[in-house]
Amino acid sequence: MTTTDSFEAFAAQVDYSLLESLQADPESSSDGDDHLPRQVRSGHYVPVTPKPLPAPEYVAHSASLFAELGLGEGLAHDEDFRRLFSGDSRVARGAMRPYGWATGYALSIYGTEYIQQCPFGTGNGYGDGRAISIFEGLFQGQRWEMQLKGGGPTPYCRGADGRAVLRSSVREFLAQEFMHALGVPTTRSLSLYMSRAEGVRRPWYSPQSRSFEPDVMVDNPAAITTRVAPSFLRVGQLELFARRVRSNAHPGARRELQQITAHLIERNYRTEINAALPFPQQVLELARLFRGRLTALVANWIRVGYCQGNFNSDNCAAGGYTLDYGPFGFCELFDPRFQPWTGGGEHFCFFNQPAAAEANYQMFWSALRPLLEDDAGALAELDGLREGFSEAMRGELEAMWTRKLGLASYDDDLLKDLLQLLASSRADYTLAFRQLSELPEQVEALKPSFYLPIDAELEQRWTTWLQRWREQLSDPEAARAAMRQANPQITWREWLIAPAYERAAEGDLSLIQELQTVFRDPYAIPPAELAATYDRLKPREFFNAGGLSHYSCSS
Repeated sequence: MTTTDSFEAFAAQVDYSLLESLQADPESSSDGDDHLPRQVRSGHYVPVTPKPLPAPEYVAHSASLFAELGLGEGLAHDEDFRRLFSGDSRVARGAMRPYGWATGYALSIYGTEYIQQCPFGTGNGYGDGRAISIFEGLFQGQRWEMQLKGGGPTPYCRGADGRAVLRSSVREFLAQEFMHALGVPTTRSLSLYMSRAEGVRRPWYSPQSRSFEPDVMVDNPAAITTRVAPSFLRVGQLELFARRVRSNAHPGARRELQQITAHLIERNYRTEINAALPFPQQVLELARLFRGRLTALVANWIRVGYCQGNFNSDNCAAGGYTLDYGPFGFCELFDPRFQPWTGGGEHFCFFNQPAAAEANYQMFWSALRPLLEDDAGALAELDGLREGFSEAMRGELEAMWTRKLGLASYDDDLLKDLLQLLASSRADYTLAFRQLSELPEQVEALKPSFYLPIDAELEQRWTTWLQRWREQLSDPEAARAAMRQANPQITWREWLIAPAYERAAEGDLSLIQELQTVFRDPYAIPPAELAATYDRLKPREFFNAGGLSHYSCSS
């Protein structure tokens, strides 16, 4: 495997499939100078130049992703590489374009279409307000798109500055690589740069705040994190074009919907969908495959304790992986209603994610229907896929719980009783399952994962449950091995992340580097010196703490 060590070699790998196969907004400028809020009525993307960070400073890069892409470690500190991924597209070389692109999408929340938040009242103002894709290329035979988060305003910015703060950028950078290490499909993190020469003022929480919503304005360094994915196509994008077809918004609406659907297949599903099939059959295969990926993804989220927090259709990647780490969190104290985002509500809580996924699949199904309206048989098959979503989701969840418990087959009563015990015992979700992975015979082994002491009645219930469970483990050693692969040793704990981004704002990157090490192998027992910090229950003072137990999307 060859290594790309220079920026010139990196630039030579550019390959713009999106720009070359889809349509630009006909009202856009040719040079990307398009930064003021406006309606975008047509086209799949808007060319736009990012806004460079002044005096950008290196914060972090993902060594594992660099290795996968064949990039030399030194590139993260190369001047031109740093300039490009801190927002300066003027460094473009060769076939690279001196601008990036932003895309529009529709907004649906839990299966309900919205246009009210659009400043124009039409829905034509929704899209990438501060996410600008800057590069698409082939690396080690695979296509990757690189997108600046916090790269400045676009026509979709709705009057905002298009920037991201260091706090949210550190969270997204670390979370993407942690999820990848957990084995959960996700966008990835390439690099993170910040500027202490440009501050961003956002509402946030005062120290030791118990407020539900932010109670102070806080200055934070501006930052740009580069996220990487096979594509950033979302369910909300297909929705946008389907809505335009239904409303006869313009003569080319149906063609634009077909083009972006074909592009989704090409970017995310071509290895599984035969290009020789008639297009309606490819659409059906797309619907089937996406359903499988989405249900498996959400089962994985619950397996590792992840809560998306704001699982709208525009935050649902049509390629079937985790996208947009804003109001996310990981469940510590087990609570099926866990929701870290103050604006999320119970409909996006931890155990409601399968229902939220079904609502997003409903919007996906609705967006594909105009492409099959002349084929009654294909429509009926598509409708069947939608109707079968709940069953498919249930199957993925049952398989996931079976793995987490080391069972040979799913046992609904056993699981329900366990979940009730975890809730009654005020158990830490990750620690409790990790202790169960050692196949304890007595409840004593589980007590270090409980936030409060349990009484004699609850202890007896645990003893009875453990006996029932162990009787179903026909091969204890195989069960232990399977459970260790399904149940991580380490989880994301917000109260341990906050010091990392707070210190980084002062130029101390040591905690970010330490977290990268901790998160690199979350199924391994951490070294004792790291376990003392990262392998423990949440301290009492952090419960109900603003910015740690709950937070707004002030990023």
